Amino acid sequence: MAARVAAWLAADPDPQDRAELAGLAALGDVQAVSERFAGPLTFGTAGLRGPLRAGPAGMNTAVVRRTTAGLAAWLCRSTPRPVVVIGYDARRRSDRFALDAARVLAAAGARALLLPAPTPTPVVAFAVRHLGADAGIVITASHNPAADNGYKVYLGGREEDAGRGAQLVTPADGEIEQAIATVGAAADIPLSDGWEGLDRSLVDAYVDEAVRAVDGLPDVSSGEPPSALPPDALPPDALDALPPEPRPGTQEGGGPLLVAYTPLHGVGAAVLDAVFARAGLAAPVTVPEQREPDPAFPTAPFPNPEEPGALDAVLALGRRIGADLVLANDPDADRCAVAVGGQVLTGDEIGLLLADHVLRRRPGPVATTVVSSAALAALARLYGVPCAETLTGFKWIMRAHPHLAFGYEEALGYAVAPDLVRDKDGLTAALALARAAQHARCSGRTLLDVLDDLHRRVGVHATGQVSARFADLTMIGAAMRALRAAPPPRLGGRAVTAVRDLLGGTGGLPPADVLILQLDGAARVVARPSGTEPKLKVYLQAVVGPAEVAAVGLAAAREQARAELAVLRTAVSDLLDLLDLSPG
Repeated sequence: MAARVAAWLAADPDPQDRAELAGLAALGDVQAVSERFAGPLTFGTAGLRGPLRAGPAGMNTAVVRRTTAGLAAWLCRSTPRPVVVIGYDARRRSDRFALDAARVLAAAGARALLLPAPTPTPVVAFAVRHLGADAGIVITASHNPAADNGYKVYLGGREEDAGRGAQLVTPADGEIEQAIATVGAAADIPLSDGWEGLDRSLVDAYVDEAVRAVDGLPDVSSGEPPSALPPDALPPDALDALPPEPRPGTQEGGGPLLVAYTPLHGVGAAVLDAVFARAGLAAPVTVPEQREPDPAFPTAPFPNPEEPGALDAVLALGRRIGADLVLANDPDADRCAVAVGGQVLTGDEIGLLLADHVLRRRPGPVATTVVSSAALAALARLYGVPCAETLTGFKWIMRAHPHLAFGYEEALGYAVAPDLVRDKDGLTAALALARAAQHARCSGRTLLDVLDDLHRRVGVHATGQVSARFADLTMIGAAMRALRAAPPPRLGGRAVTAVRDLLGGTGGLPPADVLILQLDGAARVVARPSGTEPKLKVYLQAVVGPAEVAAVGLAAAREQARAELAVLRTAVSDLLDLLDLSPG
């Protein structure tokens, strides 16, 4: 270990990082030093992500420069002068890392385009397609705690490629990691100030196109109007009669739609304000102490909208002002959380609402992941459109179909305008939800009423999660091996009717460390290691079908689904406690 530390110190170009690592070594803090050399960061579900610290297992200047040099070398194999857009959030050192990336790219012969200020991740993903770039880089750790940062990569591609402007996937991620491994000392990587600065016009273009995409206005790039939904396009019983759509820019139902909002100390507020203004909606009322970007996240130490307590401030604001809708973005604004009438909706419930909102206007293929609710597939059948099932992560969802109409994953990620942004986008999702709430108000209803209607049509799909956190990461692999070796014959009183192991790739999906247990009554359990945290995640689903909902009533069906989910959660927790995690 001493030789590895000495070699890293000799090659590290950042004096602060060198001082941190040298100090730990001098103190003899073996654990802290070992953590920093636990291995290089790798491209997981959403790029590189790790603590801000020295060494190959952290986010720091040396890692950013080496990663960018490897990416540049990989891009230059096929493109003489690749164009790369670089954006960043407001976390600690994000601006410095973004500048490092731009300087490395410029020295490598790429055309590096650097955004001028902290910017939502969806805007950078938009820029890759909008500018015809060969790649995009975003320095962000999304919803991770303040101690972390990350490095996310988008790839360009051919106009007809479904993955154009989406996150990189296999084999590109492995090839780039191999290129990074061949990069020499970080201190020796050439740098150049020949990068180009972008201006505010890119954000303005995103705002205009976001509103156009969500409101279904004609696409100026093609000159063609969007496809419309003919009155007879749906099966006879698919939908009730709908009230008239409000025209974009109008305020229906007794005054402006009142929205309470928080960006959770992130970068979403200014752009969301601009999107709402461009759409003719009243500006959201923002939690004042959470509006401005703050890398310390003083009121939200875990700035993930899914975390307990993260939404407390905006929920209180919503109650105080009598909001029709409560919205929250995570710090880089690629996710969106929702509450209506004080009820926080699950990611799957939001996905169902948004899918219905999109498909009413423009039916087309939809996609979600193997860990998300099966309700989307049921809704797709009502609309007569294909529904694809993918691995976890928007890098897979966006490649499900070249003409995708909508995609989502249960972790509050939604693509309501996939032709605009080939990734999850919390800003267009927020606008679409506001439009859906506005539409419901035309007939004196809320989104909860719309959700009731959907549950009557597709059934109640109660979903939840059990997570097991491990200090020793090898135990996650041991837990998965134990589940594969002896899957339970029953869980929560239900027979396990099928076991689907994705480790070898099945059903058109690439290989993945995922195990799916199908249970009687459409219940389901899915186990997988987290791609961003040291956790084993187990996703649960209990279903009460539409026929039973009609027989017992919606309230009773929901209570039944919740009770079945609780039983399943207890059974899975007990199962994890009993696993044999011995080596081998």
